[in-house]
Amino acid sequence: MSQIDRVLRSNLKLRHLQMLVALDQFRHLGRAAEFLSQTQPAVSKSLAEVERMFGLDLFTRSTRGTEPTPFGAAVVRFARSVLSDYARTRDEIAAVAAGAAGRVSVGAMVVATPGLVARAVERLKQRSSLTTVFVEEGDLTRLLPRLRVGELDVIVARLEPGYASPDLATEPLYEERMRIVVRPDHPLASARKPGWADLARVPWVMPPPWASSRIKLNQMFYRERLDPPTDIVESASFLVTLTFLRQRSAAAFVADNVARYLESEGLATALPLAVPIELPPVGLLTMRHRQPSPASEQFMACCREVAPRAAAGRRSAVGEGEFKTTTKTAAAATTKSTTKSTTTKSRMKGATKGATKGATQAATRRAPTGAAQKRPPSAASRKLSKASS
Repeated sequence: MSQIDRVLRSNLKLRHLQMLVALDQFRHLGRAAEFLSQTQPAVSKSLAEVERMFGLDLFTRSTRGTEPTPFGAAVVRFARSVLSDYARTRDEIAAVAAGAAGRVSVGAMVVATPGLVARAVERLKQRSSLTTVFVEEGDLTRLLPRLRVGELDVIVARLEPGYASPDLATEPLYEERMRIVVRPDHPLASARKPGWADLARVPWVMPPPWASSRIKLNQMFYRERLDPPTDIVESASFLVTLTFLRQRSAAAFVADNVARYLESEGLATALPLAVPIELPPVGLLTMRHRQPSPASEQFMACCREVAPRAAAGRRSAVGEGEFKTTTKTAAAATTKSTTKSTTTKSRMKGATKGATKGATQAATRRAPTGAAQKRPPSAASRKLSKASS
């Protein structure tokens, strides 16, 4: 153990770390050498040097390329983390020297991009216009590894329980309902009462299979005694969703703020169909034991401030009863933010009252009982059949 500690603390140089990351990225000595502007023998010699330091094989070589061993994968993770810290420190020093105010790297799921992230960045820029904000869109399978090695400072996403881990700190901000959207000239867009049977017959752009929203959507079809659609494209990308929404006349399952953004731009129409699905809240994900930079702290503070406002806007748009869980979460988020900023105190009181009222009304309601029955073809179904013929 002392030998490994000595190697990590003293012997490894920056060029060694860059070489290890390049080999892991390209899995080929020649391509890694080209990327590093070195010869292949030089990269091979450098790898052998590092392996002698550890007394372990870090990569296996074959005619097909190079693959990291379990030891090598651990060292590569260390190398990525060190290089990310180096790049962050370099950028912060350069920003201060140039008169800027730091940099924050944000990972964002589609559910948060048009609403929370956009408003938080706008608020941050109002306070510190010289702060650079890098935003990378993706799902948690892509974003979490980048957060862990330090390439991202914070992730704004739906807090999926399946990704919970002791090294992650989570902070729920609000809940976001889902909507079903189609392009404006889709037959279902003008249907008075589109139903789940109509939706089972059209193409879909769906979230990936591991997403809780996909699982809940499939359950809705089963609840209506229908098989989920089979003509589907799976994607967590906003651009891919929008592309197939328009090109294939597909339906898409998107967050409420995404649906409202698409409608405001004339790109889609949200169907007047209740989607009674409860999903994990949207919030912040950070590394538990990593000290955030001042720019990251500022961005997260802006997220806390705009989240209650965003939830209130959705509540007024869709009706109080349908968003009782959202108002509760928004109130909790507002309560937390008031401990950090006195300017949000009055907003917290209003949100808390709304949550209490919504919860009281919800308690007096009676949920419908009985299994869903098959329905005769609706007007929308007949319209779809006529359009397809």
